[in-house]
Amino acid sequence: MAFDNLTDKLTAAIKKIRGNKTVSEEDLRSTLREVRLALLEADVNFKVVKEFVAKVKERAQGQQVEANLTGGQQVVKIVHEELINLLGGQQSKLTVAANPPTIIMLIGLQGAGKTTTVAKLANSLRKEGKKPLMVAGDVYRPAAITQLEVLGKQLDIPVFSLGDQTSPVEIAKQSIQRANALFCDTVIIDTAGRLHIDEPLMTELQNIKAAVNPQEILLVVDAMTGQML
Repeated sequence: MAFDNLTDKLTAAIKKIRGNKTVSEEDLRSTLREVRLALLEADVNFKVVKEFVAKVKERAQGQQVEANLTGGQQVVKIVHEELINLLGGQQSKLTVAANPPTIIMLIGLQGAGKTTTVAKLANSLRKEGKKPLMVAGDVYRPAAITQLEVLGKQLDIPVFSLGDQTSPVEIAKQSIQRANALFCDTVIIDTAGRLHIDEPLMTELQNIKAAVNPQEILLVVDAMTGQML
C-alpha cells in the first residue's frame, strides 16, 4: 500500500511535463518539489530525500535528452533509475534448496500480517511455477489456523495443519514429510507473532529453525512501523 501511494503521487508529480519536448528550469523545480513531498509523505528520511532530489536535479540538468524521448520522459527515466538505485539496484532472489523442498519461515510481531503474507508469497511462487505448501505454525492466535486454511481454499494451495494442541516444532517437522508426499517443492511456515520480547516464543523460533533448517527466514514488518529508508 505504501508503494502504491508513492507511485500515484510520483506519477502525478511528473505527469505535467511528461509530453514536453523540453523541460524548463521552472518545470524541473516544480516537479522535484512534488517528488520531494511525495517521498516525505511516504515517510522516507528527509536526508535521503534531499540526496535523492539532488541527484535527479544534477542528472536532469546536465544530461542531454535522448533522441527517442521528450524532455518530460527523460525526467521520468532519471527518477525511475534513481529510485532503483535508492532501493538497492538489484532484486534479491529467494534462496532455493539444492534438494527440494525449499523451506521458508516467516517471523515478526503480532499483527504485522504474517499469515496473509504466507498466502501472498505462496501465490506468487506458484505463478513462477513452484508448488508451495503453506504451514499453519501459529498455534496461539485462535483464528490463525482457520485464516490460513480459508486462504488456502481460496487460492487452491494446500495447507498443512495439526491443530493448536501440537507444538509448532513438531508441526514444522511433519510439514516436510507432507510436502514430500504431495510433491511440493516449497514449504512456507507461518509462526506465532510476538507483542514484545518473549523468551519462550523466541526459543520456539530457534527450535523450529534447528528442526527444519530453512533456506530463508523472512521478517514481516508493518509498513506503518517507521521510515522506509
